[in-house]
Amino acid sequence: MHPWTHFTAPADYLKDRVIVVTGAGQGLGEATALACARAGATVVLLGRSERKLTRVYDAIVEIGGPTPAAIPVDFAKMTDQDCVNLANLVWKEFDRVDGIVHCANGFNFLSPLIHQKLEEWVDMFKANVAVPFAMTRALLPLLKRAPDASVVFVGEEHAFDPKAYWGGYAVTRAGQHALSQIAGDEWDGIPTLRVNEFIPGRYRSPFRVKTHPAEDLSALAQPAELAPALLWLLGPASSGTTRQVLRWSKDV
Repeated sequence: MHPWTHFTAPADYLKDRVIVVTGAGQGLGEATALACARAGATVVLLGRSERKLTRVYDAIVEIGGPTPAAIPVDFAKMTDQDCVNLANLVWKEFDRVDGIVHCANGFNFLSPLIHQKLEEWVDMFKANVAVPFAMTRALLPLLKRAPDASVVFVGEEHAFDPKAYWGGYAVTRAGQHALSQIAGDEWDGIPTLRVNEFIPGRYRSPFRVKTHPAEDLSALAQPAELAPALLWLLGPASSGTTRQVLRWSKDV
């Protein structure tokens, strides 16, 4: 059994840490944001829907977590300057960043390659690869200011085992995996920073409903069941762990 599969975070495990969570308005991003707040972190919530971010913001306040920040962003439309502006905004408010969890997920629909469009591929590439890269690069000076920083890319098994109809989505997720490995390799000389990839496997999410509409979701794990593994990656328990691919399964 790996130490992260059934991790129980001690009280105040992430106390005084600033954690950026993308895709924080729903699914695993929401569950991760709430888990981080319960562990004492100040969470910067990023996502497309201001309404959903407000709901998560209010939920964190209700459970007594540190006051979060909510910033609506659309990864498919962001520019390089937008990423720099975001980093400056976070810097002015918090001075440093202790962790980033890339939960945002760019996806259109399943279809044969012959029916997929260039614009759809470009949108997914921006959401799944290019903007996570640019955002992490922009936040790197703030990550360097932290004594123990962690970047986690939430990946997809289709990056490693691509199949028919997954097209641009699988290709961009393969790119995300390459990004996580390259970043981990290049930044290996920063002793206070680690970069890992987390593969959640099958779990109950809005994305799963789109890709498997006839599936019995009751048999799948809830997003909150995966959050402890991400807490392990974000906090001191995973010190020294970098450039790893962690695969989560309900049966592990």
